[in-house]
Amino acid sequence: MAKSTEKNKKGGKKARPSFRRYIIWFWGLFAAGVLLVVLLFLMASWGVFGPMPTFEELENPETNLATSIYSSDGEVLGKYYNENRTPVKYEDLPQHLVDALVATEDERYYRHSGIDAKGTLRAVVYMGERGGASTITQQLAKLLFTENVSNNTLSRVIQKLKEWVIAIQLERQYTKEEIITMYLNKFDFIYQADGIQSASKIYFGKEPMDLKVEEAAVLVAMLKNPSLYNPLKEQFKDNSLRRRNVVLKQMEVNGYLSQREKDSLQQLPLVTDFTPQSHDEGVATYFRVYLQGFMQDWISKNPKPDGGSYNLYRDGLRIYTSIDSRMQKHAEDAVEEHLAHLQKEFDRQNRNNPTAPFRDVNAQERNRIVENAMRRSSRWIDMKNQGKSEEEIRASFDVETEMRVFSWQGLRDTIMTPRDSILYYKSYLQAGMMSMTPQTGEVRAWVGGINFKHFKYDHVRQGKRQVGSVFKPFVYATAIDQLHLSPCDSMPMSLHTIEAGRHGLIEDWTPRNAGNTYGGMVSLKEGLANSINTVTARLIDRTGVGPVLNLIENLGIDISNIPNAPSIALGSAEISLYEMVSAYSTFVNEGVYVKPIVVSRIEDKNGTILYQHLPETRDVLSEEAAYVTVNILEGVTQYGSGVRLRGTYASHLPHYQRAVTGYPYDFKNPIAGKTGTSQNQSDGWFIGMVPDLATGVWVGGEDRSVHFPTLTYGQGATMALPVWGIFMKKVYADPELNVSDGEFPRPEHVSIRTDCDSRSEESQEDPYRDIPDELDF
Repeated sequence: MAKSTEKNKKGGKKARPSFRRYIIWFWGLFAAGVLLVVLLFLMASWGVFGPMPTFEELENPETNLATSIYSSDGEVLGKYYNENRTPVKYEDLPQHLVDALVATEDERYYRHSGIDAKGTLRAVVYMGERGGASTITQQLAKLLFTENVSNNTLSRVIQKLKEWVIAIQLERQYTKEEIITMYLNKFDFIYQADGIQSASKIYFGKEPMDLKVEEAAVLVAMLKNPSLYNPLKEQFKDNSLRRRNVVLKQMEVNGYLSQREKDSLQQLPLVTDFTPQSHDEGVATYFRVYLQGFMQDWISKNPKPDGGSYNLYRDGLRIYTSIDSRMQKHAEDAVEEHLAHLQKEFDRQNRNNPTAPFRDVNAQERNRIVENAMRRSSRWIDMKNQGKSEEEIRASFDVETEMRVFSWQGLRDTIMTPRDSILYYKSYLQAGMMSMTPQTGEVRAWVGGINFKHFKYDHVRQGKRQVGSVFKPFVYATAIDQLHLSPCDSMPMSLHTIEAGRHGLIEDWTPRNAGNTYGGMVSLKEGLANSINTVTARLIDRTGVGPVLNLIENLGIDISNIPNAPSIALGSAEISLYEMVSAYSTFVNEGVYVKPIVVSRIEDKNGTILYQHLPETRDVLSEEAAYVTVNILEGVTQYGSGVRLRGTYASHLPHYQRAVTGYPYDFKNPIAGKTGTSQNQSDGWFIGMVPDLATGVWVGGEDRSVHFPTLTYGQGATMALPVWGIFMKKVYADPELNVSDGEFPRPEHVSIRTDCDSRSEESQEDPYRDIPDELDF
């Protein structure tokens, strides 16, 4: 029995397993695992699995920053970019945005040092089904230093290791607030919304600080997948709404929202305010293209301190311009209102035109215009570069194609041949408008055309068109300055011939008046107000052509292509709107020419000033001569071709209803200005000035053969003046702009008589008659 018991005891010892060696194995494996992880981390940090960012790269991670264009009133007009990214500071982020980010993406963000051990373990155990393990810092490391995410499992594991190492290094070098700011500034929200500032602007039309809680939640929701949870894509809107509500729920779970707040916010519909920031859209598009050229020229002449060149699309420059965003908006609206209205009448008058949209051309000339347009088109150039024959290229222009075309009612889907599309676009009247402060030269508004996306040509600076009667004030100013003439001095309206041999003429020149009206005497003020050609011809005959050319050159006008001939008095020269407005501004600025400025200063991304504008000025006319010229120009809007800016007498006239948009304007304040119309009504002009603002408008077709058939609709007073009237009504209705409606300043000493007591009997019979403005060489 004792032996049996002893046997059982021995047998019992054998039945009990010894766990010691298992425990040793477990801790050995655990230690080996820890050592392996440490070794892998060390190897990754040593660059065994590929290069790691240097200390300098971690301190200054490479980020493409958009160059921002600012208006004089602090608004962003647009950007130049490869990536549309404008960095914001942490203090510019609303707290609820930061809370939403942390609650959704990294709950333990403030308690870890780059890697969330608990989250990583959970992700491993549940194979990612209960959430990922990437912290905000790891996501930043991935955005900064992982160019292409690998699809290979082993390669992706190595990339993850490197991101972990980088995350730890980032945590050592940056504060938690800096990491959040860098992450939100770096993330691509698509639709050219790189970073939180662009995303806020593009998706909601506001700065990040102005985002509401539910709006911030939409953007945080996109961090998971900006395409799958995009609120702008119709097929993903439900995804975006559900994900937004998940973000709001997470904010409640983490104590950032109460249950009542969460429930209330989740009931709100998903509302966006899509404000695209492409180069073709937004405000001041034509100006931004001109500014782009200005900047490229400046960059070529101003290297960085290290000798390198600034990059307009990556260096985050800040360009502060003279443009006033409010005036710019008023100007663009004025152009759109009038041109959309005027186009209807233009199309109506072209219905029975066999060579529409052209006039005064035969079929052969019409085909030549289309041919030239075809050869300049991107279609022709692209097909030629592809090696297509000229026959193939021509044939392609006669194949009906689906296309989306511009219209004043919005983009229109249609089917037409590329050849017909050329004729379609050439039928649109174009416009240019510029406004500036005479005393400083600051350009306040710049509208180069009716729609930049479809019509790239800039009619402010790039285009030069025949100026018509808006040139006449330069002849008058020369006569006043040279001959001390008074606005009250009289001249005959009769025909005046400048004989061959005089002023370099080869043959006699006898200009005619509008309506062939001659006889009697008129004052100089009436002569300009009614745009009487014979009076202007007499003046340039007395002054000579040279002094007039000298004057306009000193007023900033390029005279290299202006003929040295008396006919320039009536506006045969081709001059840009930019030059004309700056030249007229000199009259209001007491005879001092100020070169127009568009950029006041340029800063780098850190706020260091790289460029500060210095005004360029010169004395051109005496104060007295400038004032007297302004006085004469006031007559144009008092009883001349610009009188429709005043009363309401002509509202019943058909062409006012069909073409004079915004009438009546009913201005009571002093306005100096001049209308202009070129031959065949191809160009309509109006330049108008008040004491602290000069604004010029040009309207016409892309081709000179695109014009109204008669002067009634084709004159500057109908085509261009309404844009000025609409614009100035909007400006005066905007109290923040504080534009003067007072008298023009009078010099202390004026020896020339300006208070003309009477006008001719013809003028007094009907002070508000509709006076045409015609050019007749």
